[in-house]
Amino acid sequence: MMILYYVHDPMCSWCWGFRPTWQIIQTNLPDNIQVKYLLGGLAPDSSEMMPKAMQTDIAGYWKKIQQHIPGTEFNFDFWDKCEPRRSTYPACRAVIAARKQDSEIEQRMIEEIQIAYYLNAKNPSDSETLIDIAKQLGLDEERFASDLEGIETQQQLEKEIHLGQNIGARGFPSLILEINGVYQTVPLNYNDPVPVLNFIKGKTRLAL
Repeated sequence: MMILYYVHDPMCSWCWGFRPTWQIIQTNLPDNIQVKYLLGGLAPDSSEMMPKAMQTDIAGYWKKIQQHIPGTEFNFDFWDKCEPRRSTYPACRAVIAARKQDSEIEQRMIEEIQIAYYLNAKNPSDSETLIDIAKQLGLDEERFASDLEGIETQQQLEKEIHLGQNIGARGFPSLILEINGVYQTVPLNYNDPVPVLNFIKGKTRLAL
């Protein structure tokens, strides 16, 4: 069995920058590789506003990403329009809650959270933002809101966080290739999918 784990957080700015390359990678993977998404959980629940110094630091990361990955867009109005909190668990739980209704919609939920955050200056740490996204995607709004705060959803998030750590994820995004129970970290290239695909295809050929 060959599985490629994508360990991520929907509010991870490097994951947003990697998104176009990751889409190409997925499209061109060998047919015998199954892709599984794992939520990494960058920051636990918090009701406290992010300190100004941290806001400045993260805005600086966005600028760094724009330099490292040309073409990556960020809406810096977020820092003036919203009350940022260092809390990504709600967005992670939203992905799980969406998955519970429709496994095929998981990636669309991730994408819409990223668009809301990075392009539309909305705060995915707020339940209202996440419920609005679920509604736009045609999900059962009441069920989604319940699952978003549910114990089972939190337990699933914790399970995915621990699994990601156990298989070797040390940051987000991470690609971990499992071949016959052995886990290997895939070196990332944020601007070019070819080296990533060549590494994966090379490992899968050796396993045949």
